[in-house]
Amino acid sequence: MSAQSSMSVYLNWAKERLHEMDAALDALDIKAAEAEAVSKVKTAEIIADLKKRRSDLEALLKTQAAAGEAALAQAKTELDQHWAGFEAQMRTYFDTAGQQAVQQQAVFKDIAAAQAKAWHEAADRFREAATQVASTGGANVETVLDQLKSDAAQAGAHLDKLKQAGSESWSVLSAALNESRKAFDQANQAAWNSLKGSGPKS
Repeated sequence: MSAQSSMSVYLNWAKERLHEMDAALDALDIKAAEAEAVSKVKTAEIIADLKKRRSDLEALLKTQAAAGEAALAQAKTELDQHWAGFEAQMRTYFDTAGQQAVQQQAVFKDIAAAQAKAWHEAADRFREAATQVASTGGANVETVLDQLKSDAAQAGAHLDKLKQAGSESWSVLSAALNESRKAFDQANQAAWNSLKGSGPKS
């Protein structure tokens, strides 16, 4: 059960990041079409780089997941570096071509929605795994799920406040997304640790 739990932690992490990348790219593609001719070339270059970074992360994840839990654990640092590169390029995009508050808000809203989707999917995966463990005398699944939902609601409420404010800089919006991301990672890890500790004793 511990191997499955660890794999799930890494896979939830990766799926959450891929959801965010997809949301950001979808929003940026729409706005790139509206860019002025002067910035269109630079914008297209940055978006192409972001798409490559997203593909690279997904390819690395697939390779490591196929190799098993130990490979995923060792690759976590490399996965983090790919994610950091994507975030840095997003900042470059907004510094270069995306100073418009409306565009930043659109990207922020899409990424926040992707985070919410990741919370729900992680909770569903946890529930499925926990159901199997519970049948062998496992942990109180509902307590852990309630905590996941509570953490998700708190993160969502904070992001909703920023969505409605509408005039924050990208650095403020990005910091809020990072806080929510950290909360997701901590809640995800805690849920799977709880499940790992509740499996059948040998």
